[in-house]
Amino acid sequence: HAEPYLGRAPNPSDGLPAMIRAYLAAFGPASVMDFQAWAGLTKIKPIMEAMRPELVIYRDEDGVELFDLPNMPLPDPDTPAPIRFVPELDNLIIAHADRRRVISDEDKPKVFLSAARVLYTLLVDGFVAGTWNVLRANSRGKGTATLIVRPFRPLTADQVAEVMAEGDRL
Repeated sequence: HAEPYLGRAPNPSDGLPAMIRAYLAAFGPASVMDFQAWAGLTKIKPIMEAMRPELVIYRDEDGVELFDLPNMPLPDPDTPAPIRFVPELDNLIIAHADRRRVISDEDKPKVFLSAARVLYTLLVDGFVAGTWNVLRANSRGKGTATLIVRPFRPLTADQVAEVMAEGDRL
């Protein structure tokens, strides 16, 4: 039942606009195609067009319209993003039609494998820069574990220190 999670009974009239708002709150600014890729739906453009007056519209480097909710903060472009370990199949990695915002075309085959498998990823300054996994000391998962990080390119000494600190937190 959705009520415990929503804090109220679901309202069927909320429908797709509510889903679009929730998506934009998590992943905006985003294109119509981004939402469709995330939701597995098509023919969303008319709904987004109807919502246009209540949304903020940007354009990416290629001129594609990106929609967002009003008053959502946008970081200064020079703000560094922290090192993060992202789990496999995380929406951050797969929730965009154009994944170049988070992963280069060159690195995509290293993360997106056959049979719809998506590896755990390491983010450096907001972009996929490697993969990671955990080796457990025993089959029951108790005791010690080893974090294996596989960067796609050499990291700076500062980045290595940040990866190690974030790995300790993980």
